[in-house]
Amino acid sequence: MQGSLALEIQQVFPEIILSVFGIAIILLDTFLPKSERHIATAVALIGVVVTAVFTLALVGEDGTSFSGMIVVDNFSIFFRFTFLIIGGLTILASSNYLRRENLAVGEYQALVLFAIVGMNLMAASNELIMIFLGLETLSISSYILLGIKRSDPKSNESALKYFLLGSFSSAFMLYGIALAYGATRTTNLELIGREILAGSASMTLIYAAVGLLFVGFGFKVAVVPFHIWTPDVYEGAPTPITAFMSAGPKAAGFAVLVRVLLVAFPAAYGKWLGLVWLSAALTMIVGNSVALVQSNIKRMLAYSSIAHAGYILVAVATRNQEGVAAVLFYTLAYALMNIGAFTVVALVSRKGDQKVHIDDFAGLGFKQPGLAAALSVFLLSLAGIPLTAGFAGKFFIFRAALESQFIWLTIIGVINSAISVYYYLRIIVVMYMQEPADDWSPVVISPSAASVIALSVLGVLQFGIFPDLLINLARISATSFR
Repeated sequence: MQGSLALEIQQVFPEIILSVFGIAIILLDTFLPKSERHIATAVALIGVVVTAVFTLALVGEDGTSFSGMIVVDNFSIFFRFTFLIIGGLTILASSNYLRRENLAVGEYQALVLFAIVGMNLMAASNELIMIFLGLETLSISSYILLGIKRSDPKSNESALKYFLLGSFSSAFMLYGIALAYGATRTTNLELIGREILAGSASMTLIYAAVGLLFVGFGFKVAVVPFHIWTPDVYEGAPTPITAFMSAGPKAAGFAVLVRVLLVAFPAAYGKWLGLVWLSAALTMIVGNSVALVQSNIKRMLAYSSIAHAGYILVAVATRNQEGVAAVLFYTLAYALMNIGAFTVVALVSRKGDQKVHIDDFAGLGFKQPGLAAALSVFLLSLAGIPLTAGFAGKFFIFRAALESQFIWLTIIGVINSAISVYYYLRIIVVMYMQEPADDWSPVVISPSAASVIALSVLGVLQFGIFPDLLINLARISATSFR
């Protein structure tokens, strides 16, 4: 019994470590003088590294623990590493920003760690109630992080909107969980799938449950028509948190969506396919169309984020292992290019996030060519230009869609990807072909921000030119769904 308990604890040890480091940071922040509270950033990074080591120890493990609530497989381990990369880059990118904006360092970094705990639990959950607990852990941390600039009305508005709409979507999810339980007498994903296949579940309740659960997950990943919150929340949030929100919760939402649809409701594929297909098409169209007319770069990247959720949803619709591998590849690739882009935006925006219009980037290519070159790499990758991770990710997604005979969905995706090139290149044109403003002042690049930008550029180019390593890992992880 003790050995079994020790094994179960080992499988959630990464989350325990993150929680311990988060609590330790809060305690340190209480007792350290204000001049030394930057130590919280170093402690948070150490926590991420230590967690990565213990997560690595789980590679090769396959099974469930805690009465089947937690599953350890290649799929969950891949996402755990993805979340740690996103969290680590966010912690690094935030270091100078927190000093510049005079924000609470300890509180901020602890909340980032707790948010990673929530995302990890979502990816590793094999039970609807556990998924909900992980989602709420992530959501509560996100609500506070969005409003951490307490004296900024935009930040407060951002947090309030996300809180109200997030609570509303959680209610839909809980209702969906209740209906799934009513139809199958269980909330375990595998048991739900077996009950449906055995023909002992009310399919009317199952279809209603799938629809309500999709509303909850759709809000988290910002797909149409559950995307309305995204531009306002992204614009008002502290820029590093905007980067985190665009990558972390989105990846966690897709991790859960894939597991729920493929494990619990594969027998209802004929019904939920139409829902996913239509949402994917609308998400790509709406995201790219509205991004074309944005003048605020954070709002533009917000609508871009919506469009990219549509691309990933195309891979989800395929239901095959190649599609799941494409989801895994694209979520990590997208995280790298988006966090890199928002880190540059945070630097250029200056104190108070005052310079966030596209015209504020005029002349950046002449004044600070390194920064402009890095942003260009991220934008070209988001546009899906060859030799970047964004191109490789879209290639794998559309290939999986074609293999599943989703010809029209692929055509819609390719056309929208071509449309997106305009608004990404627009920023590059402004940086290199317009004169800087008269009041231009040099952008101060901290070592931590430079590290994030360099690592992101390296990742975007590495996975774009040599994608085999990542896509092979993704394919191995996708074998968790056979």
